Amino acid sequence: MNVRSLGSLLILLGVGSFVLNHFNYEFKLLAWVDHWGPSTGTMIRVGCIVLGAALWLLSPRSAER
Repeated sequence: MNVRSLGSLLILLGVGSFVLNHFNYEFKLLAWVDHWGPSTGTMIRVGCIVLGAALWLLSPRSAER
């Protein structure tokens, strides 16, 4: 797994967690984020999205074969 795909995964988990939380569901991997309150959970979700976007944007693109 390269850095760009890790960034994509973090973005997917963060955005998906926002959508699922709206319907009172959660990814099992991120079920712990709301244990400290809803605002902290939102900050962790936003952090996942921002970190994922930074990794995705700043990673070098793989060379075409």
